[in-house]
Amino acid sequence: MNHNRNLAIDLALQAYIVLALAFIFAPIAASFVFSFNVDRFPSLPLGGFSTIWYKAVAADPLVFEGLRNTLIVGIAVSCASTLLGFGAAYTDFRYRFFGKTIYVALALLPPTIPVVILGLAMLAFLSNVELSGAIHSVIIAHVVMCAPFAMAITRLRLSQMDPSLEAAAWNLGASEWQAMRNVIIPFCKPAIFASLMITMAVSFDEFAVSWFVSGLNETLPVKVLGFLQGQVSPRINVIGTFVFLASITLVIVAQALLMTRGNPPSSINNGARQS
Repeated sequence: MNHNRNLAIDLALQAYIVLALAFIFAPIAASFVFSFNVDRFPSLPLGGFSTIWYKAVAADPLVFEGLRNTLIVGIAVSCASTLLGFGAAYTDFRYRFFGKTIYVALALLPPTIPVVILGLAMLAFLSNVELSGAIHSVIIAHVVMCAPFAMAITRLRLSQMDPSLEAAAWNLGASEWQAMRNVIIPFCKPAIFASLMITMAVSFDEFAVSWFVSGLNETLPVKVLGFLQGQVSPRINVIGTFVFLASITLVIVAQALLMTRGNPPSSINNGARQS
């Protein structure tokens, strides 16, 4: 037990954490509370408890169209981004080549670019190749944004792996593909599934780039903008609650997966120690 700890400092740090969390989650909590308010305009005290706005959202075909597009894009983006991110991370892990630092920097660059600039750039590029205004346009743009997240997660996992394990598999007679299937992928399985969750969450929440390239194939966040134009719609609180719950669930699942341990087969471990 540390007797040098200052009780006042500990209390101040705890209060700071509580205030910071309250500042972050207060708007989300307010949106959740007002989604059950019978009144059209958010105000306190509440006019009464009601699920009328949830029923309105459930009966709106535009919301379901946006949700369908969001799910299609999210699933496609998570699979493509995880595949590309895994390949990029494994290349960084296994090979040494000229310009590797530049390669890694460029691969991880897209999330650092302002989304408006990235959206305009993607719109200009996709328009020139006649791919803008369709659902695959959103998928392409989101993959550019999300693949670096998958790469970063997989790189972190591979950095915890003993490089000699793969060499041990080769010494035991495995081909490169067999070593990949039986050593690398099992070890990276938590990171792979976490990448699927994180990239889907990023795609699910993304608005600006989708707004530029989606055309008539609007995702759910873009649909929300339509509800905001010219009117105040309590349905936004309902959609916001749903989006937050979906995103936070994906992030929590990803975090839980990253905390698990995925070890390669024991035969490979024994071969590595013998070699």
